[in-house]
Amino acid sequence: MSSQVPAKERALNPDRIARIGRELQAVCPDFDATSFTAQVSADLPRLELKARIARTAEGLHQHLPVTGPAALDTLLRSLPATPEAAGADSDFGLYIYAPHSAYVAAHHLHADRLDEALDAFATITPYFSAEDAVRTALNSFPHETLAAAASWASAADHRVRRLASEALRPHLPLSVGIGMPVDVALPLLDKLYADRSRFVTTSVANHLRDITRTQPDLVLATLTRWRTEGRAKPAELTFITREALKLRLKAGWAPAYSLLGYDPQAAVSVAPIRLERTNYQLGDSLAFEADITAPADTPVHVMYVLTHTDTGTRTREKVAHLTRATAKAGTPLHLAKAHALKSTGTAALTPGSYHLALQVNGRRHAPAPFRITGHPA
Repeated sequence: MSSQVPAKERALNPDRIARIGRELQAVCPDFDATSFTAQVSADLPRLELKARIARTAEGLHQHLPVTGPAALDTLLRSLPATPEAAGADSDFGLYIYAPHSAYVAAHHLHADRLDEALDAFATITPYFSAEDAVRTALNSFPHETLAAAASWASAADHRVRRLASEALRPHLPLSVGIGMPVDVALPLLDKLYADRSRFVTTSVANHLRDITRTQPDLVLATLTRWRTEGRAKPAELTFITREALKLRLKAGWAPAYSLLGYDPQAAVSVAPIRLERTNYQLGDSLAFEADITAPADTPVHVMYVLTHTDTGTRTREKVAHLTRATAKAGTPLHLAKAHALKSTGTAALTPGSYHLALQVNGRRHAPAPFRITGHPA
């Protein structure tokens, strides 16, 4: 059985390093593509993805035969004519160009020519999204970078507009923090939430979700205001609202459900959860069923909650979406799901005692106990 190629190998490998070298040499014949490729590639095996990006960026700095504005100009001219010509098949771009913005962040953030570096981020981001590199600029030159982001929010290219939101997220995954108030980008989000590109509005939603960690009421007020403004298509604003409030919905926060049209106090009844059995092994499928009844037609937003309940261990929960539906008056709404009992990148599953409960419109209902043992022999 062949193993899956790790993400770091797909993103930056010797073939891609060689391609970067060829593209630089094509616009700068004095660039030693052979030496660049050999030296960077030799270091790749011991490096994880972000370190590979940084090492490639440093290799660019070491091998470019020019410095300052001439080096930056050479780098930008080495980019293919368009992201599509480069082979990009998604808005996010190609990892092969991640070192380019990292190089700009490491070697061209100088006060006397900061505008050139910030403009370079906007040029590079359609080839590979540059938000991680921009955060270096935010920490070194916050006011100037915020001004640049304000201009990006009105750019013709939707990938640049998205950069204005994504680079300023309070909790951007796998990136450095920024020492700014969590609501610093709200004026930019006000411009972007009605954008015609889902790539942009997804970033807006993720940005708001970051803010809900500490200021959920601010996010609720912002979403309510956007509804009254009527600038966004209703379906798109509903998408933004659901994604923005995802953490608060999982936590059962009543105002989040109310904003989305679900009554947290709705008179619904949940029949006891039915499990196939009560003992499972890691890797099994946890199949369950339940029924919801209501005296009147009632919109319901249903999640299910797995809780590790062993005495003396830290309580751990996994909350997952089950369905959005309408429970019809007097007619049971049947629910069924098979959940894979395995660890994920964000949640480790270990043997022990557990409860499975349904959460309807934010309210938890009676749980069903079960146990997980180790992997099958």
